[in-house]
Amino acid sequence: MNAVISAHNLSKKYGKQYAVNHVDLEIKPGRIVGLIGPNGAGKTTLLKAILGLTPFEGELRVLGLDPSSNRDELMEQISFIADVAVLPGWIKVWQTLDVVAGIHSNFNRDKCLGFLSKTKIGMQKKVKELSKGMIAQLHLALVMSIDAKFLVLDEPTLGLDILYRKTFYTNLLNYYFDEGKTIIITTHQVEEIEHILTDLIFIREGKIVLDSSMEEVSRDYIELMTSAENATAARALQPLNETTSFGKHIFLFSDIPQSSLKELGETRTPNVADLFVAIMGENQ
Repeated sequence: MNAVISAHNLSKKYGKQYAVNHVDLEIKPGRIVGLIGPNGAGKTTLLKAILGLTPFEGELRVLGLDPSSNRDELMEQISFIADVAVLPGWIKVWQTLDVVAGIHSNFNRDKCLGFLSKTKIGMQKKVKELSKGMIAQLHLALVMSIDAKFLVLDEPTLGLDILYRKTFYTNLLNYYFDEGKTIIITTHQVEEIEHILTDLIFIREGKIVLDSSMEEVSRDYIELMTSAENATAARALQPLNETTSFGKHIFLFSDIPQSSLKELGETRTPNVADLFVAIMGENQ
């Protein structure tokens, strides 16, 4: 099966500083990938390269195409949502449908109208008259009505309350995603998307420091919660990270048999946020 994204030695510099630093990456179809990193890590620059919005060095193919020289053809197969502030405030809801229809030949207007009929969004309303949650609903209705193979979400729920965020991702899974589509999501609210992810990528200072499926994360990483009495024995096993909470010591281990840890305390698979903190700390 051909990769949706295939990158080798991909780099992008601003002055002397690498925003993307010799990245090798391959993403297969039918995956939901979390691209996670701190501010300034290179997430947005990597997405811009993938979308053909910035020049780069190295090799990059997206859906088999060079995003620099084949961007028009590529955009027929890609949908993109950034922070909801990108829609101009003066445009009316019905006009956004016209704009998207003019850009995407695969846009289904009737499907979009069906999605919007389930909301309280008036077709004559201007974007500036909508709440941020309604704008997110509009964005999603437009995107879900495009028959695109690849969806890029760059902080799509930034600033939304928890109910809108939950509804956004639920609708995305129920009405859009299938095995023929691929989604990349960047977000700082990793705890809200980890249950939908198939793959996890951590990026720091332009470099990929973790590229694993969620199955590999469950297999390769173990979190141990133990008492102070067993902390010394746990440290001897060379954990990646150690924290304390309510008098308990919490250790993160990689590639160590779970049987070696069970006698020391309670073990579990770490959540994405804890794994992020541990690995990013290790790579500072």
